[in-house]
Parts: sequence; structure tokens; C-alpha cells
Amino acid sequence: MATACDMKNKIQGHPCFGGNHHKNGRMHLAVAPKCNITCGYCSRKHDCANESRPGVTSRLLTPAEAIVKVREVMASPVVGPIIKVIGIAGPGDPLANEETFETFELVKKEFPDLMLCMSTNGLLLPESIDRLYALGLHSLTVTINAVDPEVGARIYRQIVYHGKQYTGVDAARILIANQFEGIKRAGELGLTIKVNSVLVPGINDDQLPLIAERVKKLGAFVMNIMPIIPQAALAHIEPPSEARMAEVRKANEGIIGQFAHCKQCRADAVGLIGQDITIGESACAVPK
Repeated sequence: MATACDMKNKIQGHPCFGGNHHKNGRMHLAVAPKCNITCGYCSRKHDCANESRPGVTSRLLTPAEAIVKVREVMASPVVGPIIKVIGIAGPGDPLANEETFETFELVKKEFPDLMLCMSTNGLLLPESIDRLYALGLHSLTVTINAVDPEVGARIYRQIVYHGKQYTGVDAARILIANQFEGIKRAGELGLTIKVNSVLVPGINDDQLPLIAERVKKLGAFVMNIMPIIPQAALAHIEPPSEARMAEVRKANEGIIGQFAHCKQCRADAVGLIGQDITIGESACAVPK
């Protein structure tokens, strides 16, 4: 397990870990359209350039197109110097798409100094972590919304795991077990780990400290509690107020460090957190 000093050195330059999000930026590459779980709060039906939320992008990229975009951004005298991280966060789940691995390989070969970062639901993490480590993945974010499968079943509608569809508690049980096993193995390899948790009021409020305690023991560095964006099957849920979010984060900061400046980024975000720039297509689009 990495020491506190080792971790401090590793996170320098990463806007989501190092506390320097005002000067260091990231570039998300939207190369992963397929997803293997159905979250009750997720909708990828539409996208606008001024809409900031996970699961949307103005355009899907192939790995070959993605590396061209990286070259363009890194060559920019304005944007290039602030980009420290290349991330893949969708619009589906990166580990459900072979394009994720192809893209990381291309970026690592051409831009070895850039940090590689990925956000996943964790379903395929245990079987993918060694491959990601070999590719040079620096930072990993796993979204975990429950410890109890009964609660998870109220958030996740279904999963598709190794070609088989699971629903309800069975689906949640498999997903949750894989999430924690994946984080355990990532921690053993020394990766920098952030855990995202979506606060769904009335459903998983009591799960957050349980998640915090467990992932801290497994090697996670920081936790990012995010408010639900009401849509899809959970469109009826009233999102938590800013005061409630502050209260929940404060209650958990004694367990694990809290990441409070998240803007729930798009799958094609580029620039500083909260100050994204538009690269290429900027019009509203309906993905196919």
C-alpha cells in the first residue's frame, strides 16, 4: 500500500486529486459508448454543448480520432500547457469497450508524460485491473452507490455480466462485490483511487458512510459524493440541496477525504474543471 508521502507525490498535477484544479486541466475522450449496467438515474438520450452531466457527448470518437484530438489540444499554446490528464469516462462504461484500451495504448505511446485516468462502474474491474495497470493507468474512479444489495436494487435496474442479464438484488449483489474486489486489487497495485457516490435522497443516505469506511480500508484516496440529477427511472427524486450536500460531506470527511469541487463532467470535457472549452463539434446532437 502506498504511503501518504508516496500518494502526495503521485497526485501532483491531477485536478481531481491534487487540489490544483484551478490551474491543471484534463481531457476526456468519448470512445466508450457501450454500457453494461442500467442505472435508474442515467439518461443518454440527448446532449447539448452547454449541458454538463455524465453520459453525454457531442460526438463519439474512434481511438484513431481520439489521438488526433489529443494532438490538436496538446499543440494549442493556450490549452495544451494546462492539460495534465487524459481520461476516459464514457459515455458508457469504459471497461465494456475495447476502444478504451486501444486509446490508452495510443496516448501512452505518443504522450508518455500525460496521466491516464478512467472512471468506471466497476463491474468488470477485477478482470481488467491487471491490463489497465500494464497500460500505465495512473488514476481510477469507481462509482459505488450502495453496500447493501437490497438498496442497490433500488438504484440499478439491471446488469449484463459475461453475456447474461441480471436484475434486482441479484444484479446489485454481483455489481457491488465486483466493485469492492476491483478497488482492493487496484489498491494493492498502488493506483490512485477515487470513489464517486451519487446521493439519492430517501434511498441510499445511510449507505454513504458504509461505503466510505470500506473503500478507505481498501486503499481509496478520496470520495466524491455527488447529488442525483433526477432523470430516467429516478426522475421523481428531489435532488439534495447544497446545504444537505455540505452536511453529508462533512459527516464523511472524518472517514475519508472529500472531493467537493466536482462538476459532474461530460464524457468529452476538456480544460479546467468548471471551465470547459469546446473542441470540434459544439451543436446539440442526438447520439445514435
